[in-house]
Amino acid sequence: MSVDHPDPMRRLRAIMARLRDPETGCPWDVAQDFASIAPYTIEEAYEVADAIDREAWDELAGELGDLLLQVVFHARMAEEAGLFDFDAVAKAVGDKMVARHPHVFGDGAVADAAAQSEHWEATKAAERAHSQAGTLDGVALGLPALLRAVKLQKRAARVGFDWPEMAGILDKIAEEIAELAEAHGTGDAAHTEEEFGDLLFVLANLARRWDIDPEAALRAANAKFTRRFAAIEDGLARVGKTPAEATLAEMEALWQAAKHGPRGA
Repeated sequence: MSVDHPDPMRRLRAIMARLRDPETGCPWDVAQDFASIAPYTIEEAYEVADAIDREAWDELAGELGDLLLQVVFHARMAEEAGLFDFDAVAKAVGDKMVARHPHVFGDGAVADAAAQSEHWEATKAAERAHSQAGTLDGVALGLPALLRAVKLQKRAARVGFDWPEMAGILDKIAEEIAELAEAHGTGDAAHTEEEFGDLLFVLANLARRWDIDPEAALRAANAKFTRRFAAIEDGLARVGKTPAEATLAEMEALWQAAKHGPRGA
């Protein structure tokens, strides 16, 4: 394929093949493998999500292109290793979409989006049962920890391992907070970290039950903190100070002003 091919997808694959050519390609691209590229794949997915969160529609096409490049990169390395190629990737996901949407591509019928979600999960469960996989098998280790916690809990809940009442989760959160404080009081850093993880895990379970995306909630909290701290810096700059030169009381006053002002929303 030519790097000047008029079909954009074929052109992109030709560009990647040229970059990976061991004789005439780019030394950096040639040196990469699945493990070295995986962090970039995750980063590009987050940059897509960030553009969407910011409604930066003028940036989204570029960010999606960067993510697509990661797929092409992995597929090219797999083709070189004799594992599979890009066409196999596209075929596999196409087959999956057709199989999981019988109401669109077959004779099935689904009443609404909620029913479709139930059907989707039932289909995935059947696929796992057919492969004799464990309930929690297949939940990717590379997922962000909070997201993976929610997915693990959803899998367990589908086979009945869940609190029957919301009060049980709230009680467990209080219990984990007490255990975290107790562990910290002993000075045992490893135990404290373990208890902190347990608390986060239960909070992720609460997010699941309240239909909250914990990753999105934390991203929103990070953005809110960034806005409010910027307001502190702006306020201090007006009186010729930096945060390092200000007292905690001064910064707290500006924080409260930001919290209740238009930027604190």
